[in-house]
Amino acid sequence: MGEPTENHAAGAGRPGAAQRSGSVAGQARTGRVPDGATRAAQSRSAAIRSRVREQRRSPARPRLWFELALIGVSYWLYSLVRNAVPEHATTAQLHSSWIWHFERALGAGVERAVNHGVNSVTWLIVGMNYYYATLHFIVTIGVLVWVYRRHPGRYAAARTVLFVTTGIALVGFYFFPLAPPRLMTGGGFIDTVKIHDTWGSMASGPAAHVSNQYAAMPSMHIGWSLWCGLAIFFLARRAWVRALGVLYPLATLVVIVSTANHFWMDAVGGVVCLSVGFLVARLVYHVWAYQLPRTPAREGDERPVTVPEQWTAPTAVAGRR
Repeated sequence: MGEPTENHAAGAGRPGAAQRSGSVAGQARTGRVPDGATRAAQSRSAAIRSRVREQRRSPARPRLWFELALIGVSYWLYSLVRNAVPEHATTAQLHSSWIWHFERALGAGVERAVNHGVNSVTWLIVGMNYYYATLHFIVTIGVLVWVYRRHPGRYAAARTVLFVTTGIALVGFYFFPLAPPRLMTGGGFIDTVKIHDTWGSMASGPAAHVSNQYAAMPSMHIGWSLWCGLAIFFLARRAWVRALGVLYPLATLVVIVSTANHFWMDAVGGVVCLSVGFLVARLVYHVWAYQLPRTPAREGDERPVTVPEQWTAPTAVAGRR
C-alpha cells in the first residue's frame, strides 16, 4: 500500500519539477535573447556606428547648397562676433606695448624698419595695400572651391580645419584686444592706407567704422593664407603650383608687417590657431585632412560584375578552351 503511494508521489513530483525546470530555463533563455524591439534598437545603433566610421574613413561628397549656406552663415557670424567685441582702446594699447617691447627685447622688433622701408617705394606699398584688402578673401574662397571640385573626399576635413581655426581666433579677439602697429600710440609706424590715400584696408579710411580695429591677435591673414598654402602644396600636382602654395603665406607675412597691420607675433598666433584646427580635424577623421581619399570610396569603388559560368556565351567558353 505504501509503495504505490510513494511511487505516485514520485511520479507526481517529476512533472512538477520538470515544469518548474522548464519554466526557469525558459526564463533564462528569454533573458538572454532580446525581443524584437531590442534587436531593432541594437541594429540601428550598429548601423549608426558603422555609418560614422565610414564617414570618418571616407567623407561623403559635400552638397553644394549646404556648403554655400554654411560658408555664408559662418562668415556673417564671424563678422558679427568680431565687430561686436568691445573696442577697449586702453587695453588694446597696453597689449600692443607689451608685444612691441617683448619683440625688441628679443632683438626681433623689425616691423617699424620694414614698414618705413617699403613705404618709401610707392608702387610697392600701394600694391601691398590692395593685396591685404583683397587676396585674403579671393584666394581663400578660390582654394575652397578648388578643393570642393577636385578633392571632394578631403573637402569636409579641410573645411573643418578652416572653421575651427577661425572660431579660435574669435576667442582671441575677445580676450586679447590688440592695437595694430599703425594705431599704436608712440610707435612711430606709418598707416600706409591713409598716407597713400588708397583703398586697402577695412580697418583704415572710410571703412574703419564697420570693422573692429583692435581685433589683430591672432592674424587670420596668416591663418587663412597658411591654410591655403598647405592645401595647394599637398594637393596640387604641378611643381610650380605647389611652389606658389609655399610662397603665398610668406608673401602675406611680408605684407601684413609692411602695411603695419600686424606684428609678427600676431602671425605666430595665427599659426597656433591653424595647428589646433588641424588637430581637431585629426581627432574627428582619425587621419590628417590631406590623407583622406581624393574621392569618396563609395564613388570610386567599381566592383566587377560576376555571373555563373553557365551564363557565359558558348563562343566565349570555346575561346577560353
